[in-house]
Order: sequence, then C-alpha cells, then structure tokens
Amino acid sequence: MKRWIALLLLMLLPLLAHGAQVKASLDRNQVQLGDTVTLNLRVAGGGLAQAPDLSALAGDFDVLGQSSSTGVSIVNGQRSVQFTVGIALRPKHAGQLAIPALDFAGGRTQPLTLTVTPPDPTAAANSGKDVFLEASAQPTTVRVGQQLLYTVRLYFAGALSSGSLEDPQLSGIDARRLGDDLDYDVVRGGRAYHVIERRYALIPQHAGRIELPSLRFQGELIDPSNPDSFFAMGTPATAASPSVPIEVQPVPSQWGSSTWLPARALSLTLDGIPADGKLHVGQPLDLAMTVQATGLPYEALPALSLPDIDGATVYPDKPVTGTRNDGQWLIGRRQQNFAVVPGRAGTLTIPAITLKWWNVQSGQPEEARIPARTLTVLPAAGGQNAPAPTSTPARVVPARPASVAAPASPARAPAWRVVVLVAVALLLLGGALAAGWTWRRRKRTTPDESAPSAGSQRTLRLAFLAAARGSDAAAQAHALLAWARAERPHLPSLGALAAALASASQREAIEQLQRRRFAAGEGTAAPDLAAAFRQGFEWRGEGAGDEPPLPPLYPFKLR
Repeated sequence: MKRWIALLLLMLLPLLAHGAQVKASLDRNQVQLGDTVTLNLRVAGGGLAQAPDLSALAGDFDVLGQSSSTGVSIVNGQRSVQFTVGIALRPKHAGQLAIPALDFAGGRTQPLTLTVTPPDPTAAANSGKDVFLEASAQPTTVRVGQQLLYTVRLYFAGALSSGSLEDPQLSGIDARRLGDDLDYDVVRGGRAYHVIERRYALIPQHAGRIELPSLRFQGELIDPSNPDSFFAMGTPATAASPSVPIEVQPVPSQWGSSTWLPARALSLTLDGIPADGKLHVGQPLDLAMTVQATGLPYEALPALSLPDIDGATVYPDKPVTGTRNDGQWLIGRRQQNFAVVPGRAGTLTIPAITLKWWNVQSGQPEEARIPARTLTVLPAAGGQNAPAPTSTPARVVPARPASVAAPASPARAPAWRVVVLVAVALLLLGGALAAGWTWRRRKRTTPDESAPSAGSQRTLRLAFLAAARGSDAAAQAHALLAWARAERPHLPSLGALAAALASASQREAIEQLQRRRFAAGEGTAAPDLAAAFRQGFEWRGEGAGDEPPLPPLYPFKLR
C-alpha cells in the first residue's frame, strides 16, 4: 500500500509544480539608503513552499528577517490558496540594485530592480524629531488630465497610541487613495523610525503651477522607556509635511478634436471574431471591444462603438466599466459588447477602428488600432444553398435503337398475383398517409432548423433591450419578434405573440407598440418595453400562440 501511495505522489509532483504560480514583488520600487524594503514571494495554487535560497542577495542587501502567511479565497465557488513569504531587506549602498530571479516552490521568480537614493538632507535634519512628515510627487511636471503619484510618509519613534493624518483637499485636482497604507521601518541619522506610507493618485484638471499644500498629523506618542506609558499616558505629537510644487502643462495645441487621453500605456482589443471567419444569416455574432489605460480612470475613457456595417444590424449592450490600481497607477477599463446580426449572405466587413492617445512616458502621440476584418456570411442554417432553376429543361427521351426489338406484350397475370399487388399497393398507400401525417405533426411541433439556437437567446434578448431604449418602433418590433422566435420558432407575427402570452402587461405593451407603428394619429404613449419583458416571456401554455384556436370573425392584415 505504501508503495502505491509513493508512486501516486511521484505522478502528482509534476502536476503540483505546474499548478504553482510563483511571483515576486517589492512593497516599494524606490527607497533611501538606510530604509527597509520588503520582498514578497507569492505562490498561488501551492502551500508546500520551502524557504527560498537568498544567497544571491548577500552582495547588495542585509537580510533582516522573514515572515509567512497563507490566504484562502473563494470566488464563484472556486477555492484558491496563496502562500506568501515576506523578506525584510536593507540595501547596503545606493544605486540601481538588481534582485535576481529566485528558485522558490518549484518555480522561478522574475528579476526585479530597486532604486536606492542617498539619504535626503531634509530627512536627516528631521532625524532628531520624534515625529515628522515627508511628501513627494512623481513626476512633478505633467499634462492636464495626467495622473501623478503623491506619496506621504509619517515617521515616528516609539509607538503611537492614537493619531490622525488628514487627506489632501485640493481644488481643481481629482485625488484618490491608492490601496492600503504601507508599514515598514527605516533608520535616519542612526535612529530607528517606524514609517506609515500613504499614496494618492492626483489628476489635475487645469494648466498652470500648483502648490500641493502641507498635510498635518496629530496624535499621541508613547515612549516604551517611560513608566507612565503603561497607563497609556502619551505625549501629544504633531507634524506637518512640506508643500510640493507641480507644473501642469496644457493639451498640445496640435492635438485636434480627439478625446485627450494622457496615459502610460493603452490597449484596444476586439474579441469574438470566429476563428474560421464564417457565420450564418441571422446568427448573432457576439463581439467584445475593450479599452484599457494605465494612468487614467475609466471615466476619462471614451464610449466605445462600432461603425456602420453594411449588410448587418448592430445591437450594443450596456457597457462594463471599472478602475483598479497597482499601488502606484490607476488602471481604467471600459468594455462594450455588441450583437452583430447579418441580414444577407456574402461578405461582411468590420471596418478598422483607431483610438488616438498621448504617451506620457515618451511625450509623443500614439494610435491604438483594431484592423479591419472580413467575414463570410453563409445562408441561414437549414436553408437551400443552391438557387432554384429559372426554367424546367425539356425531358429528353432517347431514341430506341433500330436493332433492338420492342418487348412483347406481357401475358395476363394470374388472379393471385392481382390480389398480392392490390395488398402491396394498399400497404404503400397507408404508409404514405402515415408518413405525411407524421411530417405535418413534426412540422408543427419541431423547431425550424433555421430558427436561432438556445445559445443565441441571450444575444437576441440583449438586442431587444438595446432597441427598447431607442425610439424606432419598427426596430423594437423586429427585435422583440426575433427574441420570441428563439423560444417559439413558428410565431408568424406580433399579434400571434400577444395571443400566446399570459401576462396582461406584456400584451398591453405589444398593443401600444403596434399602435405606434401603424396608428395614423400621433400622441400614442411609448410603452416601457424593457420593463414589460425584462424577466422574459410569460407564455399561456405549451404551444400557445403558434396557431390561434379559431380564426377571427373579420380577419385583416396590416401592411
């Protein structure tokens, strides 16, 4: 039994090593000489990590200690485990220090770079104080709408029993907190300090020189060597950060009328194009266009749209937006889904899409581009691909060769043969009648092959909701009937759809829609179609609405 368990573990080791994802990160990318920085090694999907080999760091860093933690998260029912090892490092000298790739938990981390600057003279002057504040901005020269990183650091010796640090209140600047506060230790002028670092994303809205005002801290400092600290009798402590000047440049004069997008990086993508480049008439094509920018919130990104597509109808969905951050820069994202429904066979071309943006790192304009794509649209599934002939060719009867004699007239068949032939004919006739009845019943109960599949019902529903937000009654009627036919393929019209519904509000909404389409007079109120059909169709019963039970007394058709 033990041999089988050992063999099973050997078989699983490659899978465990493949499943573990190792990542290295620093809590800060720039420090002063004497500061402490934390190197975090994270393993996703594995908890059997051993202590890493840190001998490669001995030349540039003092390793002060290690800590570890395990986090468990459950997202959409999927359980994931993350094991983290934190390593406290103190640089030995200033400069660009490289942290090489490290072997850890069966994987290898990516190399990192840390910038170590000489000690700040201002900080050295403050090193004699028990509490002091520092503030800095990166970069100090930006464009209107460009994000800058504003960092505030609170230094204190000993411990704090209480304290409050105010947030910046800036007129004409959009200010946002970036993540949680960082917590680490440094040495200033030979004295140890504890540091709380807070970061903000600042986006100036106007050009000109701006002075970031001083921030203030108020709290109580406890001295562990003081016996009164046992009773939490702290000493009041206050501090103020220096003001920071920044220069905000205007939008370049040659930019033009395009949306101003100053970003560190920007991408524009279009997903959902079929790999084989083919689709069918009436088959919705689900496309997702996404723009993502580093250094911009999603509110600054333009609304996404598809240009007019010849031979197809485009139904946009509600956009999905959001802004996150990586600890230094905002990352805005906007996604727009479209349902493209081709109306005829042939070719369908999605034109090229471009988005102009300003690269703040290079100081030059750039262009994100989605290339044009041409798709082949086939006839609707189940339809006849070959065209019907325009005329019926004459039947050609070959001439009988002269050398072949005509067959003699057959002799009269016996009576029993006549009985057998009659019986066979009756059986064939009965089979043909049964097949015809079965075919007619199947035609009434089986969905048409050309009807939309169940998988396309969501797209058709989104297309209807998009049309319901507009004012085109004909487009609303077309989208509503197309969605209904995804569930009841043989509905001939909106009238039949209304007859098949059990909900009085849905029938009333269809009646108002029909009045808007065909009533001669104006003033008919527009129905709230989205509210009436948001929860789907409320059918009367199975098969209801395919064919009315009795014809109307005075049938008529609206043309």
